[in-house]
Amino acid sequence: MAQSAPTQKQKGKRPRADRQKSLTVMQVIPNLGAGGAEQTTVDMTAALVAAGHRAIIVSNGGPRVAEIQRLGGVFVQMPVHSKNPITMWMNAQRLRRLIKKYKIDIVHARSRAPAWSSFWACQGNTAKFLTTCHAPFNVHSDLKRKYNSSISKGELVIANSEFVAHYLVNEYQVPINKIRVIPRGIPMEKFDPNGVRADRMLKMSQEWRIPEVSTVVLLPGRLTRWKGQLVMIEAMAKLKRKDVYCVLLGDDQGRVDYRIDLEDLIHAHELEDRVRIIGHCDEMNVAYMLADVVVSASTEPEGFGRVAVEAQAMGRPVIATDIGGSKETVVPGQTGWLVPPNDPDMLAKGIEFALSLTKDERNNLALSAMHHARSHFTKEQMTHATLLVYDELMERAQDV
Repeated sequence: MAQSAPTQKQKGKRPRADRQKSLTVMQVIPNLGAGGAEQTTVDMTAALVAAGHRAIIVSNGGPRVAEIQRLGGVFVQMPVHSKNPITMWMNAQRLRRLIKKYKIDIVHARSRAPAWSSFWACQGNTAKFLTTCHAPFNVHSDLKRKYNSSISKGELVIANSEFVAHYLVNEYQVPINKIRVIPRGIPMEKFDPNGVRADRMLKMSQEWRIPEVSTVVLLPGRLTRWKGQLVMIEAMAKLKRKDVYCVLLGDDQGRVDYRIDLEDLIHAHELEDRVRIIGHCDEMNVAYMLADVVVSASTEPEGFGRVAVEAQAMGRPVIATDIGGSKETVVPGQTGWLVPPNDPDMLAKGIEFALSLTKDERNNLALSAMHHARSHFTKEQMTHATLLVYDELMERAQDV
């Protein structure tokens, strides 16, 4: 990782054991769906409860509410997903009441609208305010920049990559000493190649309509233009290999027009028999094991790049675009390769090279990739570092 990034990592420290009382932390996030920020919220809920703290989660809802409650978190439904200024202000008043009711120590906002409401709610009381920036935001106007700036208003700001940290400094002038870089962590017990059963792989390959003896290139990610599915299809057309099948794995989330664009491009290149568009997958570890190569073809910078890390943990060759957080998670030539964004020719060459590896070369790369993922990007490392930030906030409060 870049050594010059504006960060203050807290390696080697342990959460304080002499605290007089347990913490009550309120995480505020728009929805509890399948995304990376949502997964981090779930992971931190489990870590807080395991450490003897109380976890309050405020969200508009979603399929992961039951999981939050099963872990011991307290769920409060509130329309914090709304960008309506009046609703955001009303949410601030509701959050203020929750701060008083539950005696909240720390309010941790994970998105822009919730960050504004949380920032207002923390004014005039003792609750500490923390934000996490999971990815950079597009800026189309001064008004949008102002809206985005809420994520920079935490007393401390967590960035999930050095790239995001630099973004916060450059775009919102966040002081270096306020930023804590904590890479996203993944559950290594789930992303373990030894834990995937052969019958699950067979069932999934049949569902995907992949012949038994074939080569699979996998691009996971929701169907949205910047994730690069169009670039992947163009690369498949340039490969001109009848034995290679491509799986675009992800939900369109209502982007019907984009899905039609993908289907039209597949048809234009006569790739209907070798490119599959598959919806949401609940068993990503199985999906990775079916892949000979995993691709992250994002045309805009990933804040972190979870796909590349999960694939490395599974020992799969990874090709990602040479921008954003992917530059920090992939070690070129050792755990995968980086190619220019929006470049089907180079992506096709990268795939061809990855598929040309000998068995020994592939095994060596798999070992390096798994070691890299387990050394830097575990769920335990992420939750431990975040607990340290909570400790730091409380220590600051005591010093005032």
